[in-house]
Amino acid sequence: MHMKLAFAGLLLLTSTSAVSMAQSAPAKPLASARPATVPAMPKGVEFQPDVAYLPEGRSEKADLYLPQNRARDVRSPAVLIIHGGGWSGGEKRAAREINIGTTLALHGYVGMSIDYILATNGKVTWPQNLHDCKTAVRWLRKNAEKLQIDPDRIGVIGGSAGGHLAAMVAVTGPGDGLDPAEPYGDLSCKVKCAVDLYGPADLTDRPEIRMFGKKLAEAPELYKNASPVSHLDKNDPPILIMHGTADMTVPLEQSKLFAAALAKAGVEHELVIVEGAPHTFHLQPKQKDLRPIVLGFFDKYLKAGK
Repeated sequence: MHMKLAFAGLLLLTSTSAVSMAQSAPAKPLASARPATVPAMPKGVEFQPDVAYLPEGRSEKADLYLPQNRARDVRSPAVLIIHGGGWSGGEKRAAREINIGTTLALHGYVGMSIDYILATNGKVTWPQNLHDCKTAVRWLRKNAEKLQIDPDRIGVIGGSAGGHLAAMVAVTGPGDGLDPAEPYGDLSCKVKCAVDLYGPADLTDRPEIRMFGKKLAEAPELYKNASPVSHLDKNDPPILIMHGTADMTVPLEQSKLFAAALAKAGVEHELVIVEGAPHTFHLQPKQKDLRPIVLGFFDKYLKAGK
């Protein structure tokens, strides 16, 4: 399938096809995927739901996944988890995010799964959605002592639109003009590594994306500046990319393009192609258990101290 057609699906863009798909779905609130009660956690995981991490007045919250019974002197690495949903849907407590959060906590990490501003009802949300993600990194540093985390060992992971945001957190800094001024403006938004699960890397392939409030033809530089491939240099942190060959929403070519751009820029990276995997898989799809790869990556860059 041609890249532009394949990329349309779940990204929920404001094209006619995306609007038609959204209208054909059952009318449910965005938070309908969230369990009515706090999900049961495996032994060894402490779950702290709906923690405020944004300024007063913002309704979006975070879920924390922490290893249980840590000694007082332990300082764990932390990983920010960013959900997908085409920048206009999804939420922090979906199955993928629970799977990632519990996996991380069971292996000695503090996971922070966040809600962020969504492009609903015509709202322009770029770059505020990215600012929310970067604020979460700062919040982890601000609360490092209380959470028993090492503020110098923070990574990020996200799927689909969350993969795009995770990549943007990793490859942009103050010089790109995409760091929020506040809150916690004295703290860095920098991460040591990132995992991009089937996220789009070049947004200039799309004629219209809801979060921008403008079409590509109206603001080509806006789409380019929001693309991870536009911000690469040799000082960017290592990035692990994962993508399925049966993805009919974000083309595999997007991740291949990203990997090629990272190679050209001299950024340490790895592209893992999951044969037969569709869009929106977590760390344990039926095609392959990805936990050893993802945990191995985080262990290398967040635990080994490289």
